[in-house]
Amino acid sequence: MKNLAGMLKQAQQMQQKMADMQAALDSAEISGTAGGGMVNVVLSGKGELKRIKIDPSIANADDVEILEDLIVAAHKDAKGQVEAHAAEEMKKVTGGLELPPGMSLPF
Repeated sequence: MKNLAGMLKQAQQMQQKMADMQAALDSAEISGTAGGGMVNVVLSGKGELKRIKIDPSIANADDVEILEDLIVAAHKDAKGQVEAHAAEEMKKVTGGLELPPGMSLPF
């Protein structure tokens, strides 16, 4: 019975660490860039789009398609950084244990 009580305590601690991690991810801001820094996208740690910054020199009506591609590329860069950041935070919470394939948090 002592072992079960210890496991329950560990589960409660893990739950609290997960809640803390979720709050930290929500307040984190991670940016991605494209076009040599001409387009910058900022996402929350949970992947929510916060801001887009576009260098005025590329805001040309003739280059709208290029600008659209750069926004997508910057978002992809930021999203990859968010996922890496979330995975690193998860390792801290789980003591380095990897999540099973196909399971990702906090998404």
